[in-house]
Amino acid sequence: MADLEITAEYRRGWAAALLAAGEWHRSQAKQALILSRRSRFPKNLEREAELHTRAAELVVNLSPDDV
Repeated sequence: MADLEITAEYRRGWAAALLAAGEWHRSQAKQALILSRRSRFPKNLEREAELHTRAAELVVNLSPDDV
């Protein structure tokens, strides 16, 4: 994206996309934790929930220059 100008509209879209991705990861983490309570093998689902929680924390650090 070095040759493209990053406009205010692009930044708003970027922020909205990051917010949506973070919310998706948080909802996946909640779902995995709920399923882990009902599962015979909860550790796998707990690890999946941790992965999604960490991804939700990291996604806010992305910038348009990363892509």
